[in-house]
Amino acid sequence: MKVILLSGGSGQRLWPLSNDSRSKQFLKVLDGQDGSIESMAQRVWRQLGEVGLQEQAVIATSKKQVDILKNQLGRQVPIVVEPERRDTFPAIALTAAYLSSVKRINPDEVVAVLPIDSYVDNDFYESVKDLEDTLNRSGGNIALIGVKPDAPSSRFGYMIPKEKQRDHIQVSHFVEKPSETYAQALIKEEALWNCGVFAFHLGFILSIIEQMGFPLDYADLLAQYEKLPKISFDFEVVERTKDIVALPYEGVWKDLGVWSTLTEQMPEQFKGSDVLCPESKNTHIINELDIPVAVLGISNAVIVSGPDGILVSDKELSSDLKKFIFQFNKRPMYEERRWGWYKILDHSEYERDGEVITRRMAIRADSCLSYQKHEQRNETWTILSGEGSAILNDQLFEVKAGSVIEIPAGTKHALKASTDMELIEIQQGPVLSEEDVYRISMNWEEILPLRSSVTL
Repeated sequence: MKVILLSGGSGQRLWPLSNDSRSKQFLKVLDGQDGSIESMAQRVWRQLGEVGLQEQAVIATSKKQVDILKNQLGRQVPIVVEPERRDTFPAIALTAAYLSSVKRINPDEVVAVLPIDSYVDNDFYESVKDLEDTLNRSGGNIALIGVKPDAPSSRFGYMIPKEKQRDHIQVSHFVEKPSETYAQALIKEEALWNCGVFAFHLGFILSIIEQMGFPLDYADLLAQYEKLPKISFDFEVVERTKDIVALPYEGVWKDLGVWSTLTEQMPEQFKGSDVLCPESKNTHIINELDIPVAVLGISNAVIVSGPDGILVSDKELSSDLKKFIFQFNKRPMYEERRWGWYKILDHSEYERDGEVITRRMAIRADSCLSYQKHEQRNETWTILSGEGSAILNDQLFEVKAGSVIEIPAGTKHALKASTDMELIEIQQGPVLSEEDVYRISMNWEEILPLRSSVTL
């Protein structure tokens, strides 16, 4: 069995910590192993390793999430990158073509598709492994996992059983996010929650791609990606397919997509430094800022302070956040990258000098910023702590705490940390844009041999 992990999301429901680059699956708020804190993505990846599925998995994601995936899961994590976001059907189709034409996987191989943000026990992934046998024995086209509801909910889709077999059901049809009253009636019919997990033979999805007139070669499909219909796999494939079976699952499964449910899994009531919360019951506080947060006598609330903003919400109303967050559609103030993280401390515009952005950056030991140049901006690096090497126009410099590196526009530059490093970066120019980056090399060892070395 092969596994496709879907990593997407726009980060609106868990604002202000989540954003377009740091979606909910990357928030480090869950209780990990040995007293550590981990994200949903790290938890799922660890669990796949524990049940023997990690080596069979590939992650389908957007360009904006590649760096944070490598930062949290490791530089060698297998990734298929969408050139643009086009929902789950195009992402799965592209990854299927990758498995077929690049990895040479047999069309008879079973492929399971999972979200990367599920909160489940390892038993759930043992059930995922059982999908292969269920699919082969039942003769179905698609095999799903259906979670037995513990209460009527309008947040989930439901699968309605047509016929019960010994260990699975034949699915009659689906109902998408019904009212709670209708959901109660569906539960009486023994309907199951659709948790977004499905399995099929690789050849099944390849035949659908071919029937739509698209190539099965990965490179060719990648070149035509923008022509694929922008639609979910559920609507494009699942709801149009006959002979669908489902494995009922009664263990732990939670959707931690809103603050009220996510805080239930936090190991402590408070996260962050300098938090005060007397006489407040069932209130959770997450503070990512370097300033204190005091909450006095406010119960049943979630208070979150981060670089992108501050949220104070009644827990029951926190699920409505997505309706309003479009008003704060600004650039992310915090991002994790493959080399570490950065936080924007200030972003100002001046009539004569243009834009100025000040960032605090942390680079992990043995990691590096890419060798690149900019045409529209000057940069200044001030090393706060740690040691490493900088390259300016093919010349190597050793740097340490106190070093200041001036980088005029057009200068090729890179920075590698030999120990954990922190620095302040100041960008200044008429327009500061991520488009104004010409990358020469992402790998330090690939940079041209250097002849001279000095210490700044």
